[in-house]
Parts: sequence; C-alpha cells; structure tokens
Amino acid sequence: MSVAVVVRDRVRSLLPHRVDWVAARRSPRRDLLAGLTVAVVALPLALAFGVTSGLGAQAGLVTAVVAGAIAAVFGGSNLQVSGPTGAMTVVLVPVVQQFGAAGVLMVGAMAGLVLIALAVARLGRYVRYLPTPVIEGFTAGIAVVIALQQVPAALGVTDVHGERVWAVAGDAVARFVVHPHPAALTVALGVAALMLLGAKWRPGVPFSLVGVAAATILAETTPLDLVRIGALPQGVPAPSLAFVDLDAVGILLPSALAVAALAALESLLSATVADGMTVGERHDPDRELFGQGLANLAAPVFGGIPATAAIARTAVNVRAGASSKLAALTHAVALAAIVLAAAPLVGRIPLAALAGVLLATTVRMVEAGSLWALARATRGDALVLVLTFTVTVIWDLVTAVAVGIAVAIVVALRAVARSARLEQVPLDTSDHSAEERGLLAEHIVAYRLDGPLFFAAAHNFLLQLSEVADVRVVILRMSRVSTIDATGAHVLGDAIRRLRGRGIVVLISGITPGHDQVLSTLGVAEELRREGLVFPDTPTAIRYARDLAIATR
Repeated sequence: MSVAVVVRDRVRSLLPHRVDWVAARRSPRRDLLAGLTVAVVALPLALAFGVTSGLGAQAGLVTAVVAGAIAAVFGGSNLQVSGPTGAMTVVLVPVVQQFGAAGVLMVGAMAGLVLIALAVARLGRYVRYLPTPVIEGFTAGIAVVIALQQVPAALGVTDVHGERVWAVAGDAVARFVVHPHPAALTVALGVAALMLLGAKWRPGVPFSLVGVAAATILAETTPLDLVRIGALPQGVPAPSLAFVDLDAVGILLPSALAVAALAALESLLSATVADGMTVGERHDPDRELFGQGLANLAAPVFGGIPATAAIARTAVNVRAGASSKLAALTHAVALAAIVLAAAPLVGRIPLAALAGVLLATTVRMVEAGSLWALARATRGDALVLVLTFTVTVIWDLVTAVAVGIAVAIVVALRAVARSARLEQVPLDTSDHSAEERGLLAEHIVAYRLDGPLFFAAAHNFLLQLSEVADVRVVILRMSRVSTIDATGAHVLGDAIRRLRGRGIVVLISGITPGHDQVLSTLGVAEELRREGLVFPDTPTAIRYARDLAIATR
C-alpha cells in the first residue's frame, strides 16, 4: 500500500461522522442553553486574551468564533470548547514583538499544518505520558506570567518597556509610583474581587461579564480617566491570505512548532479533563489534533490568533449540561452575533476591567493543594515542578517544558537505574558432599542480574562486577534482566573480558530470546558461545561449574 493511500485513509478516519451528531438530537435545548452560557463566560476572556496577545480585542473575538466553530465540528471531543487562551498569549507576545501581527498569523497557520500532520501520524495518544510535575509547573508559571502581563493595564500605565514580562511589569510599577493612577487599579481589583467572591457565592452566575459591564457603565457615567479597548471593526473580517510569506517559513518555524506543541498539549489535557467530568465520554486524541489544526489554519485567514481548547470554558460547558458538539458550536455562533451587533459597545470596555478578569483567572488556574502535594511527594517531583515553574516565568514556556521533561527523564532514569541490582546468590548444593560444597563456596560465585541493564545502570553494574575476587568461576544469571540496550550489552561484554583477563571462567545462563538478539547483534559473549559457556538455565551452568572446579582441583 502506497504512502498516499495510507495518508488518504487516515485523513478520512479523522473527518466528522454522522454518529458525532446523534447526541445533539437527544437534548438540543440543553445544548443550546449550555452554549449560550459558555458564550457569556467566554466573551470577556476572548477580548482580554486578544488584547494581551498584542493583536487586539478583535483578534480574540475572531479566534473564539472561527476556531471555536471549526474545532467543535472537526474535533475529537463532544464537550470541548476552543478559543484564545492565556497559555497561548504567553507564547505569542514574543512573536508579536519580533515579527509583528503578520508573523503571528503566519505562525498560527504553520502550527495548524503541524497539528494536522501530528493527527495523521496518530501521535495524539503520546501526550498522556507528559509528567504531572511538568504540567503543574508550567500551569502555575503561566498563571504568574499572565498576571504579570496585566500589571500595566491594571495600573493604567501605557508606555512601558522591557524584553521579559517581569521586566515590563517592573517598569510599569516604577512608572505608577511616580504618577499614580488609582482609578485603573481600583477597577481591576474590583472586577477580580467580584469574580473570585461571586464564584463562591453563586458559581453559576457569570460574574466576569457582570464585572466588565459594571466597569464599562462606571467609565461612561463618571469622569474617570480609563484607557478603553478602542473601536472594533463592525461585521465579520474579510478572509485574506496577505500574511502568507513563504520566505519567512524557516525563520518562523521554531515559533510555529512551539505554538503547535502548546495547542496539542493544552487541547488534549482539556479533553481529558472533560472526560473525567462525565460518564461514558471518551475523546479521540488524533481527531482532536486534526480539529485544532484546521481551526488554527482557518483563524489567521480572518485575522485571528492561534487557538487551543480552553479548560475553563470546557468545564463551564460540561457543568451547564452540554452533551454534544452543538453546545460548543452554539457558543461560537453567539459570539459571532455579538461581533456583528455590539462591536461599538464592546470597544468602550476599559482595559483595566479586562486586566481584572485575567487576574482572577490566574488565581483560579493555580491549585495550591496539588502543587503542595507534588512538592512533598518526592525530591525528584519537587525539583521538576520548581524548575518548570521558574523557567516558565523567567524565560518562556517552550524552554520550560523542554527543561522539565529533560529533568523528569533524568530523575526517572536514576530511579530505574537504582532498581537494577547485581546480587550474589547461593548455589544449590544440597546433593553434594561437604568437601564439594566447600570447594564450590570457595571458588564459584553466582550473580543474579535483576531489572534493566541499560545505559543509566550499566556503569554501576561494571563497578560491582569488577570487584569480584578470589574465585575461579563466575555465573551470570540473566533470566531476570527486564531490558537491555546497546550500552548495557557493551558494558556486559567489557565486564566479561575483564574477568576472563584475570583468569576467571565466566558462564552465562538464562538469556531470553529478545536479549539474546541484542547480544548476538553486537557480538557480545560470542567467544563464550564458541567455548560452550552459555547455558539455557542456571542448574545446567552450576553443574558445569562444579565439574570444572573438581577437574581443576
């Protein structure tokens, strides 16, 4: 079967099926209500994330509409809600600063193609292997970065400088101290407090929208000097491919890969959370990547920023009673209606109010209990958690995830390597005379290798085996070796050569077929095989060693 046929069949398997919409016919009224509820919650978030990304509130709304609708139709989850997210803005801000708005649009389209390729390659299932400390660490780091991004707007400071988000926040604080602007700070803290306290009092009420509406009315009816979002274009933006620049693909590729990685990670984690909140729902990870890829491919055409599934909005959707894709699609349609009908009103919203919305959102993102539990679990988990968090805040999210995964792998390998043991075991001498037992005990030792013999454990194995002394025969029992790699095989061969160089006879027993293939391919113990010193089981090796010891007595 040709590659083209395989790709065609896989793409067909990723397309929507009629069965996807069976659930929508069961309770359409409940899905419509859930979609409207999510739209109310998503509106201020879409505006805020659009502003924070650097492309403006319009870009946030377009992303929620276009990406939200396409991901709902083509995605692999019945309950997922997609749109602009805080994590994505963290990645996009440096792109905006370096390449401008056109660069962001190009990065989004390229990321969409990468996500589609990941879906066709069926790589969605592997996201589940990401370590929990890495996830929790970068989530907490993202929350801090988003909060720092809101400092200038919350303080009413517009002319700020700095290459890193913490430097920009520090510059904003310094300027605020010189020229205080209490109105903006009061609005931001007031909206954040309303959201946090209101959520405990009436969880079902969209206090984010209430707070933004109240702040807008206050700004319009009082002489408060507050910076507004600014006028939004009325109507749906016309599709355009003017941002496409094939010459910039190489320069923008690292950013596109980072956006694609984040979109895949956040979307699949969100889908997993949605599955856990329901009974009987299971998402298709590859279809979810495919839907997110199409969404990110389409959003830039209308001026939108890269999108992912949003855990908070997905959770609202589930709690509101959604049971099918109709709810997420309704959310996108409702936001489109707002864009068409209320663009002038939306443009009057103070930036400080949106800063308050995101400040409250960052507080909700951090699960202090979960972080504390991970920090106390093991030293390795605590190290991965702290490093991922620190690098996220100081440098960037992609570097943080790479560092977190790398350290987690090292910690895991260290733990696995420690589980590998080289243990001296007694010989079965119950049928021998006292003289023979004494001879065996004096001149023969048997070592059992337990666990994996791979690069992380091989050095320790070589050191232990090199310390063998005052024996004539060494039996290496291999039946309990769980895995062996090329490094482990080479170290085993080196240990055998060292022992034989000291005049010690080496016998090997219990090599499994899978390990025998590795050893044979690398030419390890070939001389022992030719001399008949490799045995299928340990009793046979012990009998040979006994006869050898008696013969050389």
